[in-house]
Amino acid sequence: MICNDITDVLTHAKVTDAWMGLDLGTKTIGIAVSDRLLRSATPLLTLKRKKFSYDAQTLLLEAKKREIGAIILGLPLNMDGSEGPRCQSTRAFAKNLATLTDVAIGFWDERLSTVAAERVLLEADTTRKRRAEVIDHVAAGYILQGALDRANHIRAGK
Repeated sequence: MICNDITDVLTHAKVTDAWMGLDLGTKTIGIAVSDRLLRSATPLLTLKRKKFSYDAQTLLLEAKKREIGAIILGLPLNMDGSEGPRCQSTRAFAKNLATLTDVAIGFWDERLSTVAAERVLLEADTTRKRRAEVIDHVAAGYILQGALDRANHIRAGK
């Protein structure tokens, strides 16, 4: 089920389930997961993309193993907030993934998530090679943390 905003994700996901965040790239998918309390995101791994069927199967197996109740995809909006071809590709991925699972699928604005991830890795004095290996799942962590922070703000307001 594709959800329009984080409120819808909260409505459709089980309260006791963790969430998964994805940073979709053309060659890789960065994956992060949350704790069950939806407080913190942890970068997990970077999946080298192949065909959609392989990517989806791998993601859904990981989601099942970790009892994931929602999948948050980073939505690569343009800096002016408009949607370009990369957003269309992300929405198509979500639509195709939704046909294979009942897990709630939502979107989170990913503008500057990779920049923030790069900055943290540089501050940690990470080598260029290591940054290239981890940047996608660190960016997925930023995407997921933003969604978790919003979800917790919504829950606190109720």
